[in-house]
Amino acid sequence: MLRSTTLFLLLAATVRAQPPAAFTVAGDWAVQVTLPGAAPRVLSVAPPVIRSVAAEKHAALPLFDPKAGGWARGARLEGLRCQETTSPYLLDPASFSLRSGPAPDAPLFTPGTDYELDPVWGTFGRLPGSRIAADQPVYATYRHAQVRLDAVVLTAAGQIALRPGEPRAAAPVLPPLGPGDRHLGNVYIPRAIPRLTSDHLFPILETAYPEPPPGPRHPVIERLVKRLQSGQPLRILAWGDSVTDATYLPARETERWQQQFVTRLRRQFPQARVELITQAWGGRNTGSYLAEPPGSPHNYAETVLGVKPDLIISEFVNDSGLSPERVEERYTKLLADFLGIGAEWIILTPHYVQPERMNFTREREVDDDPRPYVKALRQFSAQHNVPLADASLRYGRLWRQGVPYNTLLLNAINHPDAHGMRLFADALMALFR
Repeated sequence: MLRSTTLFLLLAATVRAQPPAAFTVAGDWAVQVTLPGAAPRVLSVAPPVIRSVAAEKHAALPLFDPKAGGWARGARLEGLRCQETTSPYLLDPASFSLRSGPAPDAPLFTPGTDYELDPVWGTFGRLPGSRIAADQPVYATYRHAQVRLDAVVLTAAGQIALRPGEPRAAAPVLPPLGPGDRHLGNVYIPRAIPRLTSDHLFPILETAYPEPPPGPRHPVIERLVKRLQSGQPLRILAWGDSVTDATYLPARETERWQQQFVTRLRRQFPQARVELITQAWGGRNTGSYLAEPPGSPHNYAETVLGVKPDLIISEFVNDSGLSPERVEERYTKLLADFLGIGAEWIILTPHYVQPERMNFTREREVDDDPRPYVKALRQFSAQHNVPLADASLRYGRLWRQGVPYNTLLLNAINHPDAHGMRLFADALMALFR
């Protein structure tokens, strides 16, 4: 019998069945693509698109709130808007001006006196004592970049070509590929970069996450599988924050991670009788639930323990600020409570969020999640014998699949799209293989 490491290498090779292309910078806006068996090709890449906006009307300007998140400090520039927020680092702050009317010669307002601007997030608001009245329309003029993802392909005719993507404020989508195109990788334009660097090149090194070789199921999973196979009812509670709530998804009832997971679970176990319940609270964490009084729609005892789930799957990216000591303390309490009602528990590790919040300076070579919370979850799971669905590992390898992970975040901060949700479902289904 082959050793597990050998099996893993063989499996990894299956997701790299075709030799990958090599991408190298060949100029400020040029990429050389080298594919085994083909002549190298230098492709020209369009620089970032810079859009100019003149006299954008804002019917009223709120007071600038320096204590709020950057995306919520005041009015939001339309060119920077994405899902629920603005996209950071797209605004050219030097280009911003604010006038009392739409005409180019309308009176200008003074920054620092009449209004304040957040240069990173492109939000702005009036200041106390400003000449701007609370109900007065104002007109903003500015320039901004956009985010773009270009695809590099090998055409059916054997030519290496670039397919330009559509610029967006956030979550750019890949351009349509032509018939017979082999997708070799992507070029990522995240903002108004002065030139291309290796950080912006994403050749496809593997076509899928290399699943580890099958092994004995975790005892908790084995018990769940027996219930599924026997047709006993299985009530699953998906418990989490805004990522679990996911009201922002256009097809929420099919795209949420828990819906994707249960759909696939039913497909694998057609005789299963699965009931899915969701208890989620955007912008909150496990401590928020524990602090809610009786009668609250998010009281922990009533809405988590009280629904008598057979299985609880927890997702809390908003717990990421917990120290390892606090994780051990709080999650030990949760485990005792769940055991007390006879519920099984699966912990989901969180997805990757805005690079600056991860202390990343780029989105390549980010396999290892640096957050102490994630390391603490892995340690807690091992020490307390709780199954762990490690979605973080899958996010860490997206760059190997040609995907800058931030392109999956609809709000440019922490709200994954349907593809990002699928990674949670993938991590859960891996436990049931």
